Amino acid sequence: MVSRPLVSILMPTHCRPDVVGLAIDAVLNQTFGDFELLVVGDGAVPGTAEAARRFDDPRIRYFDLPKAPHFGYANRNVALRQSRGKLIGFAADDDLLFPDHLETLLRGLERGAAVAYSQSLWVSTDGIAAPFLANLEFPDELEAFRRANSIPASCFLYRADALPRRDAWPENVRSGADWYLWQRIIAANPRAPLTHCRTPTVMHFSARRKESRHSGMPQLATWLHIADNVPWWPAELRVSVAPDRTEQEAYAQLMRGDPDWPSRVRRASGDLVSRLAWGNIQGALSTLDALATAQAAAPSRPHKTIAQRLLAEIGRIPNNLRRRLAR
Repeated sequence: MVSRPLVSILMPTHCRPDVVGLAIDAVLNQTFGDFELLVVGDGAVPGTAEAARRFDDPRIRYFDLPKAPHFGYANRNVALRQSRGKLIGFAADDDLLFPDHLETLLRGLERGAAVAYSQSLWVSTDGIAAPFLANLEFPDELEAFRRANSIPASCFLYRADALPRRDAWPENVRSGADWYLWQRIIAANPRAPLTHCRTPTVMHFSARRKESRHSGMPQLATWLHIADNVPWWPAELRVSVAPDRTEQEAYAQLMRGDPDWPSRVRRASGDLVSRLAWGNIQGALSTLDALATAQAAAPSRPHKTIAQRLLAEIGRIPNNLRRRLAR
């Protein structure tokens, strides 16, 4: 048993014995190894404990607890009261962490913030991965985050002393307790609330209970609309899933089998975002050309400069993209 690990990682689980072993394996294969993994069985279905205990690793502690209300937030607090790390992270039982996930977030916390978080690649039920790019260091995106969450809990790592108590998960909410927790940490640490690690370190999968290709997330639905209608979607972000396998198995095989896989996936994610940005800039320039031609043919009247019109068109890019994708 690790006596005083730097990091405590919380992994609650209830009904995913088919993939929880893959999630545990991804944690154990971190490049940074000074952690304890608290696997919290929340009224876990048969096969869960066996999946967790087959790993012969003293860093794992399994909690076999009766089902708690809602998503078992009370049981998460039970485990956290016994945790020992100075830092606390989260790993969903159906997500996969990149090997350098903890290493990346630890570098982020070196800047003194209370919480660090990374990007995720959300994966559809048919194996298409897409980047989620929320940057809470921008005030407008932080304000949007206060209204609705779009960052998976697996992306976060925070200081245990960022709040007065370790067992800080709200137990009286039906869902979204992680979202409330991040907001509490941010509010309690106004001088250095958070830092954004600008790289994907988490493969986040659609929960089976949602019965949705896009996890019920409109952002992912938009990405899938693009993937379904363009020929240039990166091959690294489209993995074939056999009928008898899970999406997690398909991606875990790639992650384990190719040391260069994370860098190739990150490069593909960056290229995808750049291609969309470039396409929208090109669309804005085409609109400006059309405006200039129409203005030249119109009677003389006061008009905006080219620079003013360009700025106005760039400001319309997000709405233009939404209209184009809705066609």
